[in-house]
Amino acid sequence: MIACLVIPGFELRAALRSRPRLALEPAALAPPPGREPLIGPVTAAAEAAGVQAGMRMGEALATCPALVLVEQDPAAVEQEWEGVLRRLEDAGIAVDPVEPGVVYFETAGVERLYGGVEAALVKALASVGAAWDARAGAGQRRFVALAAASVARPGQAVIVEGKEEQGFLEPLPLSLLPLPSNRYAELEGLGVRRLGELASLPGGAVEERLGPEGKRAWSLAGGERHNAQPTRVRGRSPAAELAETLSFPEAVANELTLRRAFGVLLDRLLARPERAGRPLRKIAVSARLVGGGSWRRATTLREATAEPGRLRSALGSKLLEIPAPVTELRLEAVELADHVGNQLALVPPEGTEAQGRLREGLRQVRASAGTGAVCAVVEVAPWSRIPETRALVVPRDV
Repeated sequence: MIACLVIPGFELRAALRSRPRLALEPAALAPPPGREPLIGPVTAAAEAAGVQAGMRMGEALATCPALVLVEQDPAAVEQEWEGVLRRLEDAGIAVDPVEPGVVYFETAGVERLYGGVEAALVKALASVGAAWDARAGAGQRRFVALAAASVARPGQAVIVEGKEEQGFLEPLPLSLLPLPSNRYAELEGLGVRRLGELASLPGGAVEERLGPEGKRAWSLAGGERHNAQPTRVRGRSPAAELAETLSFPEAVANELTLRRAFGVLLDRLLARPERAGRPLRKIAVSARLVGGGSWRRATTLREATAEPGRLRSALGSKLLEIPAPVTELRLEAVELADHVGNQLALVPPEGTEAQGRLREGLRQVRASAGTGAVCAVVEVAPWSRIPETRALVVPRDV
């Protein structure tokens, strides 16, 4: 069977790990900077006061004036989520994470180890820890497992057999389906509020009204396996454990200082012996902000590389997006490639040797005479009547 483990409001729970007292008070996750002012997950005390996730910030503060807004902390979310996944893997479970707070796995590999499906789910919940209030569900399909985990109580595991799927899904709300928020309102306006009501509609009419996403939702609600999500769950590759951190004695907001710190972290990361010469496939940079919270950006490289220049160009420009002064900068290798070299051609194409010598000569000239010694002419306004404004001479990157 396919199992799903859900931790509701994981982003808020991870951000509150450093401030556990707020977990008992009305608190909500603040919206990301530059986004629509809609609050994120809320605590139980905030929910009891009438605040719900997705409310506008002004409405939430008017409903509960004592509401505390918790800053986004993506670095803590990533770190805590990686810890959850590693504890599951230590229990022998091959995990397939979807997003922080939702992970799938197959029970076939651990049923004999722990004595059945229910025992495997109980072991998974125990591995995560009681502090996260995780819920587990199992079924023959991924969506059924997700629905079962969503209706379970904290620390509970719900198992849905194949013959019970349709009856189990029918009374559940539409919010379990992967649909935009405006689609929920549209369906409720048509009198459709449950999965069973959506499944009873003709598939062609649903697709004509809601498009391909509506047809997929109708398929999930109705239990059609040939159109549902894939039943296979593939465990993730082992995560890399390479990371370098640099703490500043005072908060830093200068771009030049941040770029130099990033260069130092990159040199340290590439020099780690655990890398064993393997190039980097995915790399992430994160920062601890002075006002609380954190910032994080990850980049997946089209071609795995260990060249410092390419890695700097891939992530160096993202340092400009840091919204506040930084007290700590962290660089981590999220994923490493398997190969340690590139396959060369047996017979190189004509002109390859000459181009290589030319590039090497230009590198030597630039190294000895400076960056401005090697330039290229770039047309910027070929329509201009003034010859000096038709083109510019700019340094060439060799």
